[in-house]
Amino acid sequence: MLQTESELLKKLSIADVERANAYAKDLGQGLTIVRSFPQGVTIFGSARLPQDNKYCKKAAELGAMLAKNGHAVITGGGPGIMEAASRGAYEIGGRTIGLNITLKHEQFPNPYLTDCLTFEYFFARKVTLAMAAKVFVFFPGGFGTMDELSEILCLMQENKMPKMPVFLFGKSYWRSFDRVIKKMLSLGLIAPADTKIFKITDNINDVVKAANKIGHPKISENFYDGFREASKLED
Repeated sequence: MLQTESELLKKLSIADVERANAYAKDLGQGLTIVRSFPQGVTIFGSARLPQDNKYCKKAAELGAMLAKNGHAVITGGGPGIMEAASRGAYEIGGRTIGLNITLKHEQFPNPYLTDCLTFEYFFARKVTLAMAAKVFVFFPGGFGTMDELSEILCLMQENKMPKMPVFLFGKSYWRSFDRVIKKMLSLGLIAPADTKIFKITDNINDVVKAANKIGHPKISENFYDGFREASKLED
């Protein structure tokens, strides 16, 4: 017999309830900041790269171009690629949102943020980074970047989030990843349509054009609004 919600709640320990409340608080703060600006371009990438690295230079250039075209730049708020993209937008007066997280090393807010929020939990931060965006850009990065990329690709593949432009910047870096994707396809592990979810590029203009094509949604609107209902209709 299926247990009712009230019966299940009775079995929760005090620690479970406290943990659930902490999750809800973290996520609630994230969703609140999302509703304070029009959806922009979320840029992911390594926190470990120095600012004179070629990818950081391109991230800064992209941040500036996006800001010039009126798009908010959203990052994880830390150093490396995140700092470079934020700096590019900040220096010309653009809006730069940093969605930071508490970590033992590497992660600290960069000085080029107009808005900053620090999370305790990765999942709440990832939800916010996704819901804040109309375009996604992935620069070279480590486990964190790959985690964020794989989750977004999976959610789009399974129609669990709206399909939006996803760019992997740096052909030489992402070439090996593309080979893995093609291997998955050859083994029947993914469908041909899944390989079209993302685009590998060396041209930051591709990103800006995609953002300009989508335009500037109203602050009161979000591509996730009504998405669940649309998904059910497709089923």
